[in-house]
Amino acid sequence: MRYEKGRKDASKRRILEVAAQRFCTDGIAATGLAGIMSDAGLTNGAFYPHFKSKAALVGESIASGMEGQSAWLSDHLAAGGIEAVIAAYLSPEHRDHPGLGCPSSALLPELGREPPVTRALYTDHFLALARQIAGKLDPDLANRDGTAIALFATLIGTMQLARAIDRPDVSDRILAHGADAARALARQGIFA
Repeated sequence: MRYEKGRKDASKRRILEVAAQRFCTDGIAATGLAGIMSDAGLTNGAFYPHFKSKAALVGESIASGMEGQSAWLSDHLAAGGIEAVIAAYLSPEHRDHPGLGCPSSALLPELGREPPVTRALYTDHFLALARQIAGKLDPDLANRDGTAIALFATLIGTMQLARAIDRPDVSDRILAHGADAARALARQGIFA
């Protein structure tokens, strides 16, 4: 039975949404295609008209997640600048809901083990996000590009550590101290 293009596009979008959330919540390796398709309300056979393999799904999911991160970043930069980004990124809400947040902080350890094509795709998106941040830093700041990369790395690393800690009081302190470090970095920059 043939379906109209709009339905096929909607199915692909739904698979990508579910996969992105499951990858960020459970990890890439721990997430099976059957679970993704079940959560998407589709049969396993509906997967292959959209993707050649799980690796292809991972790549498209990463790209989609990073594009969403770019939109999120643009919104927060426009609303309140770097401070709004730091506050929202290093919030307990982001920590407690990895499936709805940044793919970098949720998936970074696994991305390092993905095929080169996926890592290259991630690298391109990461650098684009860093350029967005650099564009909002003080124009007189030395090495804005390097500062933006360091700032984004600080946010990601802080979130990963806060999620790994099993004591809420310590995790909250990590978020607060990481935010302080990110603010200081945004103000002072790094030297070339």
